[in-house]
Amino acid sequence: MTQNNSQAAEAQKQFPVTDDIREAMALIARGTDTFLIQSEFEQKLARSKATGEPLRCKLGLDPTAPDIHIGHTVVLNKLRQLQDLGHTVIFLVGDFTAAIGDPSGRNTTRPPLTREQIEANAQTYLNQAGMVLDLDKTEVRYNSEWSNALGATGLIQLASRYTLARLLERDDFAKRFKEELPIAMHELLYPLMQGYDSVALKADLELGGSDQRFNLLVGRELQRQYGQEPQCILTMPLLVGLDGVQKMSKSKKNYIGITDPANDMFGKVMSITDDLMWNWYDLLSLRSNAEIAQLKKECAEGRNPRDAKVLLAREIIERFHDKAAADAAEAEFNARFQKGAVPNDIKDVTVAAPTGEIGIMQLIKAAGLAPSNAEAGRNIDQGGVRIDGESVRDRTLKIQAGAEFVLQVGKRRWARVKVTA
Repeated sequence: MTQNNSQAAEAQKQFPVTDDIREAMALIARGTDTFLIQSEFEQKLARSKATGEPLRCKLGLDPTAPDIHIGHTVVLNKLRQLQDLGHTVIFLVGDFTAAIGDPSGRNTTRPPLTREQIEANAQTYLNQAGMVLDLDKTEVRYNSEWSNALGATGLIQLASRYTLARLLERDDFAKRFKEELPIAMHELLYPLMQGYDSVALKADLELGGSDQRFNLLVGRELQRQYGQEPQCILTMPLLVGLDGVQKMSKSKKNYIGITDPANDMFGKVMSITDDLMWNWYDLLSLRSNAEIAQLKKECAEGRNPRDAKVLLAREIIERFHDKAAADAAEAEFNARFQKGAVPNDIKDVTVAAPTGEIGIMQLIKAAGLAPSNAEAGRNIDQGGVRIDGESVRDRTLKIQAGAEFVLQVGKRRWARVKVTA
């Protein structure tokens, strides 16, 4: 038995993994993109339970220009789950690293932000975090606290703990180096400074987006260099948008903004496919695994998936508005679609999308709700087209195969549409 295996076996004897630890692990792992290393984190949880010492779980965000929709809250939801399990969550504002500029996913140098931009955006990020986290129980830190104090000598000492060869293994650096594109020296410092945050905070777990994996691994290695127990790493995938295909994005117009009116939020959630709904449950809901499994079981046994979608819509609205707004939004939706707004004799239509998607104007014509694409376009421009009550204003909207919804064109033309491949 190797020394590491011997240490792991000894830890298992000292801190046994119980059923409640396994249940917590299943919740934490739900929806994750990367979870390194799960066996290590399981032991951390077992030790925390035995000693009463909560784990330190860190999320660092550089306050770049805000572009806030519910997709940005996926990693915050995971942090809230850890908070609800009794662990210390650290919301780290990267006011120092923002001045460097994160090169992740970039093929050009990211321009550094001014102090004024950083401070303004940091407040927006805190406001956003407060919609998901309990800020009274959250440790809010700024990495300028320890990064400014490093000074030139400390920075050189930090740089000595990592090699250029390892940094150039990073995809974006490797690509730019191969293509002979510039890599500024300050960009090479970014992963080191982010990794040093984990040393300063003695993090047990660091969370981030899927594009942050390299930086998080640097933090794990630097903790070893400084004699600390290395952090575990958890990354979350990007949320798929309303179209069911591409990542949620304002530019793609497939998003739900956290400041959207409650009625709009409700209609947008109700418009997603059933398959996408379960993915959203994994990434956005704070319900337990058992609750979600029970909902899936009931729907598989004949319960209308619409009921589960209503619960998800209400949960999202209550988070970003309140219960009263969720009640009102559901009542307004029901008034339109359950109490006479939709005709009793609405026709069922199946529309084929041979390429896997179909344009909204083509769909309207194929459903028999307009004589031509041009007429369908005019109805869109005039605000006369609705999908599950949500106004459609984009002529270029693509509907994916598998979607099912109520389509309204004008005041009197209706169809319950199913799109097939």
